[in-house]
Amino acid sequence: MTDTRSVALITGAAKRVGAEIARNLHAAGYDLALHCRRSRSELDELAATLERQRPHSVLVLQADLGNVEMLPDLIDAALERFGRLDALINNASTFEPTPLGTTTPAQWDDLFASNARAPFFLAQAAARALASARGCIVNLADIYAERPLARHALYCMAKASLLMMTRALALDLAPQVRVNAIAPGAILWPENGKSSTEQQALLARIPLGRCGTPEDIAAAVRWLLQSPYVTGEVVHIDGGRSLAI
Repeated sequence: MTDTRSVALITGAAKRVGAEIARNLHAAGYDLALHCRRSRSELDELAATLERQRPHSVLVLQADLGNVEMLPDLIDAALERFGRLDALINNASTFEPTPLGTTTPAQWDDLFASNARAPFFLAQAAARALASARGCIVNLADIYAERPLARHALYCMAKASLLMMTRALALDLAPQVRVNAIAPGAILWPENGKSSTEQQALLARIPLGRCGTPEDIAAAVRWLLQSPYVTGEVVHIDGGRSLAI
């Protein structure tokens, strides 16, 4: 199916921040290729909701981003369905502690695969289509890409790689494709939770005194997609936390 509406591919779109990005861009008129790894039921439910709002506007894709050979297939599927690609949103991420002394090569591979390697090879596969559309890449990084989080060395290293990739590709793909990143602070508590004491200690270090919301991140993604003179930038959405981290 070919359409004149803008098209975005969002990885890790089934829930949390990724799902909110999908809802925001869909409301802005984008057609969407939405990816998940394991959360297929959640993604199918989101896609059904969006399809009721605008039929034939959503494509559901499922893949393990650790399998590099499958990454071009995601781009090809989006192009086959919609005929164009205007935005690649690299949102999917793996997060887990890796204390020194217990870290394994498998953890290295897993954390770098989702946070650095897959975004790069998706960008490579999408570059020609994005150039044709004068499109944009937005990478979801982290404030910990610039200042480390204790016991999470590999995650921080992988996100730091993503920031350098953002800047490097902003040069390599200019002027046809813009590449930017968002560095969120405290937006949602980890799925495995934090104690009330830990939550209050973290909030005390945020100048605005509260967590952000997935809507804050989605709005920043949409702003970057609509900002034709912005590239190579890292936008911190952290309530000022990076000022006092």
